[in-house]
Amino acid sequence: MSTSTLDGVAKPALSQTEDVGVYRPDNAKTALSDKPKAGQEQLGRSNHWEIRTEEQAYAYLPKTESEIENRYGKRIDLVELSDKPAGRSLFINDNPEVGSNPDRNKQHGFFFTADNCIGCHACESACSEKNDNPAHLAFRSVGYVEGGSYPDYKRMNISMACNHCDDPVCLKGCPTRAYTKHAEYGAVLQDPETCFGCGYCTWVCPYNAPQLDPVQGRVSKCNMCVDRLEVGLKPACVSACVGNALDFGVIENTPDNREQCKTSIPGFPSPEITHPNIRFQQTKSMPEEMTRTDSMPVKYHRDESGQYQPVVDQKEGKQTHWNLSKLNSRENPLVLFTLLAQAALGTFMIPFVGSLFGIEVFEQFFASDLLLVLVVLAIVMTSLGLFMSVTHLGKPFRFYRGFNNLRYSPMSREGFGLATFSAGLGATALLLLPSNSWLTSMLTHLTGFDVLPLFSGISLTPWVYGAGLFATVSGLAGLYYMNQCYQIKARPFWNHWQTATSFAGNSLSLGAMVSSALILTALGASDALTSSAQQVLMSVFIIGLSIEAVGLIGHNNTLNRSENEGGAAHYVQCTTFGKTYLMRNYLLGFNIIVACGLLAYAKVLTVSEPVFIAAWIGLNVINVFTALIGRALFYNLVIPTTMPGAFFWKNKGFEQHARDIGLADNPACGVAPLGH
Repeated sequence: MSTSTLDGVAKPALSQTEDVGVYRPDNAKTALSDKPKAGQEQLGRSNHWEIRTEEQAYAYLPKTESEIENRYGKRIDLVELSDKPAGRSLFINDNPEVGSNPDRNKQHGFFFTADNCIGCHACESACSEKNDNPAHLAFRSVGYVEGGSYPDYKRMNISMACNHCDDPVCLKGCPTRAYTKHAEYGAVLQDPETCFGCGYCTWVCPYNAPQLDPVQGRVSKCNMCVDRLEVGLKPACVSACVGNALDFGVIENTPDNREQCKTSIPGFPSPEITHPNIRFQQTKSMPEEMTRTDSMPVKYHRDESGQYQPVVDQKEGKQTHWNLSKLNSRENPLVLFTLLAQAALGTFMIPFVGSLFGIEVFEQFFASDLLLVLVVLAIVMTSLGLFMSVTHLGKPFRFYRGFNNLRYSPMSREGFGLATFSAGLGATALLLLPSNSWLTSMLTHLTGFDVLPLFSGISLTPWVYGAGLFATVSGLAGLYYMNQCYQIKARPFWNHWQTATSFAGNSLSLGAMVSSALILTALGASDALTSSAQQVLMSVFIIGLSIEAVGLIGHNNTLNRSENEGGAAHYVQCTTFGKTYLMRNYLLGFNIIVACGLLAYAKVLTVSEPVFIAAWIGLNVINVFTALIGRALFYNLVIPTTMPGAFFWKNKGFEQHARDIGLADNPACGVAPLGH
């Protein structure tokens, strides 16, 4: 990965300075005051602020002896784990020089002393100045939790940036391979120029470290100030901390005058998700219950072991609302993408699998000319869905980079599976062309030449089934990895088997809806076959709805007992969107009951009867409506295991208020637009 976008300076050789116990450059003043060379500003390499020409002793990295392994059993010395030479250059601003910091290839991390943080936000300011961030982005932010009652009311500030984890889920999730974990300092660096702005890394990170800029349409994050580390300096945020709350160095080294080296404090998500390289001290007694100052309905309760665990904070009471307008969000393209892709898979797979198992109605349909129409329709739906997913990207013209991380990213595998599904459908359509009588008749009419004898005696049926089998397997793989994209530990509302039942159920019910129109039309001349097809398709429709209903019941039961962020999201679902949620569930149950009734009377109500036609159309309209509502709720309700915000900053409630009253129009407010 190129790090040419990181801001840095020339790196002189480092020498040990024994009197202060730090590694100080011999000519640090000269190095830090170097002006950008001509043309650097045009190349995007210059600093847009005046570089400090002197640094105090506390700004330099200390000389320490390090442990061999961290508390998670991972080696701190990363040279042995890397296939790269130990003395390679990071090429910061294309500078080929290599820093001589003796701890250069050891895992570094932040140390935060909550007792010392006064909430001055100097670390935020220094970080934003260093990285030239706009007002709506902050690689480091300070949030609060508070509790108690007067006169013993306490607030604890939490300063948080990227934790450069041992197991960075952002790296594994990113489809473009924009992330790299370097042996140098153990830094997890991200290249904004490789990123195409899908935002998936912001979903999987439990600490809200990657920042999606809706204006630039790409993600960026804390880079550990590796340019400062190369010249022996601590990161800018650490050097700017006025309360001595932030420190930095080789991980597991407790700084001077500290007595704790904990992996968690109130408000910090479980370190087991990523094994973050941050340690904490918090010795002051805190109340048994700590609340967040932002609008998220989560608070923290101290358990018997003394650890603080998240619980649901019912800030808004239990009154239910509709709030249909709030279902509109920047995730709308993903709502359409997932539903269209799932419907396309079901549309093709239901008749294809039926014909493979020798079901007569589907064998008859596969011999009809309308099979080509169904395949083309499935291609159109899949293509439209993929197009909607591309419009969701911040940099849509970089969509092809989505296949770069097939080794790790479920998002890459999802896209690849759906792309090969489309390719399999395309091959199936091409193989069906010669046997389609409508097409051959049209060509004969247009050319005046009988083209039918050209294809007589040619049997492409085995090839059609082969291409169809390839498309089916690819589509199922795409559906599987679509589900895996949402099995995210940092988002408990999604991380449930209900996601799989929703996707599979929608695929069957929507697929039965679309395919029935063509199958029943193709078999219209035979009452016996249409009656049989009617029963089979109705059964598949009911199975799809039932699978979705079972998942919703399980999801509701699980989250009603959960006190984590998943339970908090379910609380919002049952209050802020409570009436909408109940309406969707009632309509789903109504559809199942009516469909079962129609199936029971299938021998009486034939396809040609207006009662059946009206009932079937009505069921499918309701199903499309409930699928859209359910998927919109899916994306809008999720609450991540993110860090607490402040009253204004990183507070979704304030951001919405600022948009409602027009305050967000002022760029200095720091509220980003909803789209990108």
